[in-house]
Amino acid sequence: MDFLTYRDIIKDLSIGKRLPDSVYLHKSALKHLPEALQLLVSGTANQFNISERNWSIIKFYKKDYKITYLDYPDFDYISYPALKQSQIVDLDKQTTRKSNYSKSENPPILHRKETFVTDNYPLISLFKAITKEGEKIGLYEKTSRIGFKKNWEKLIQSKGYYLDNEGRLNPLTEKPIPQSHKTAFSGKVERHKTAINRNQLSQPMQVLARHHYLNGEYSVLDYGCGKGDDVRELEAHGINVTGWDPVHQPNVKYTRHDLVNLGFVLNVIEDRQERTQTLLNAWKYADKAIVIAVMVAGEAVINQFKPYKDGIITSRNTFQKYYSQGEIRYYIESTLNEKAIAVGQGIFLVFKDKMEEQTFLSERQHIKRNWKQKTQRQLALKPKKIRKDIIDKNSELFSDYWQTTLELGRIPANNEFEFSEQIRRLCGSHNKAHQALLKHFGEAVYKESHTKRKEDLLVYFALSLFEQRKPQSKMPESLKRDIKAFFPSYQQTLEQSKKLLFSVGDPIIINNACQIAHKQLGCGSMEEGHSFTFHKKYLGELPTELRIYIACATQLYGDINEFELIKAHIRSGKVSLMRYDDWSKDEPLLLERVKIKLRELDIDFFDYSGEFEPVPLLNKACF
Repeated sequence: MDFLTYRDIIKDLSIGKRLPDSVYLHKSALKHLPEALQLLVSGTANQFNISERNWSIIKFYKKDYKITYLDYPDFDYISYPALKQSQIVDLDKQTTRKSNYSKSENPPILHRKETFVTDNYPLISLFKAITKEGEKIGLYEKTSRIGFKKNWEKLIQSKGYYLDNEGRLNPLTEKPIPQSHKTAFSGKVERHKTAINRNQLSQPMQVLARHHYLNGEYSVLDYGCGKGDDVRELEAHGINVTGWDPVHQPNVKYTRHDLVNLGFVLNVIEDRQERTQTLLNAWKYADKAIVIAVMVAGEAVINQFKPYKDGIITSRNTFQKYYSQGEIRYYIESTLNEKAIAVGQGIFLVFKDKMEEQTFLSERQHIKRNWKQKTQRQLALKPKKIRKDIIDKNSELFSDYWQTTLELGRIPANNEFEFSEQIRRLCGSHNKAHQALLKHFGEAVYKESHTKRKEDLLVYFALSLFEQRKPQSKMPESLKRDIKAFFPSYQQTLEQSKKLLFSVGDPIIINNACQIAHKQLGCGSMEEGHSFTFHKKYLGELPTELRIYIACATQLYGDINEFELIKAHIRSGKVSLMRYDDWSKDEPLLLERVKIKLRELDIDFFDYSGEFEPVPLLNKACF
């Protein structure tokens, strides 16, 4: 058979797993192939001494005169079988090359086994059920790096699942406790010792403060308050707060509050059922939102302690359940049946009030810019509308109004400016005041603020699509005004955002955005074709595509307040965050690096403050 005949036969095949450059087929389906192709497969195998026992899948190349014999010995028995060996035959050159994966720790694996066989294969119903399980939890959303065992297992874990002995998906929360963990600790867990003394607000409370939830407008229930240090601090600031703890404050009566803090409670409860019930109880008492914080650590930390149940026992006989970022997100979402928003390492917000959620997410992408006036013009207005000296006599009032306008990127509504009544009394309306101030201050800075605010909104809506959040039938009035002021319609807003979101998967677009950012900012470190590193204070000045790229990554991690530098990796779909000991120093020391892997929806943490000697930043001046 010549190549042209082979190519035409492969092109017309209607069975097998079809990819752009090849077709894969289980050997049980060979009898359904054209006779000439059957003879080619068997004849080639005989010619190169490839035993029928040593292959189960045949790969036909569409553009090359080649076939490959692939050995998946556990094809029928394992949900995602591993490749043992492959033998590629170049039919044109009459050469062969064999690869052995039998000792590999990270061999290639198969997915969607039903695509390799025909409809009458005895196990096809089982294969389809296995694939449906994976689709249900989103394992096939991004297929670029799921073809190898380790990446596949990490992806499964990031979704909050594990593979049981039969290779089926099960929630991590139901994973059986190893026998060694059941007997590793025979004493009594001393849960009361987990409460610690604090001289500052706990991390979840600091998150609430950063997002202006501790401004006195919201009541707070600290559910599991420990020794009550957070409660005392909030009381000192006049905040309506209640603290309850089963050990230290068991007799405190509590009711529903706007916000509930469940800070570092779940990770010290050794009983799974009690852990879940505690989360449900805390959620029940939240009117607007709950903030949940747990300990996050990798295997290196966990292996230093005695295993116990699904966690470890510390030297103080206390229990700790360490989570990965993906694992705790899944646990929260599957327990509460709500979306969890990452706001830090192991810290998540869950909103019961969906209007409050939209306001939070929108404000999160609203960059607070320091608008500096570039020009000042003499007032030139028609005397019938506004007196010539009205702005000069009320300069502070109009300056505040102008700054609000620049902050919003549009004309404020009556309830969006505290002294709206005075503005309307002096000018007749906000619109007339706006026209006057455009002539007074010039249009350039306003146009820039309008553009930047529109970019903020595009980032917000793109992230909503990235998180697969359902469109809300109700939204805050301020967001409705934004859509009306910046876009022709809500539908077009979503279409523009979707286009931008999909564009960030293109390395060429990210590379161009990095180059533009480096040129416009005049600072940062640009490694051509590899990465662009910059200080976080310039995040709002980046091209929209690059902002969305980084925002998708930080959406997985949470707030980045503690970090100084951000590195956008151009081709690998990664974003790195770097934290230093003292940024004011000439050569600050790197203490922590977080690598967020978008393609795998996973996060790696690197701590440089322990046994490793911190690395100094020698080129700080360029940032």
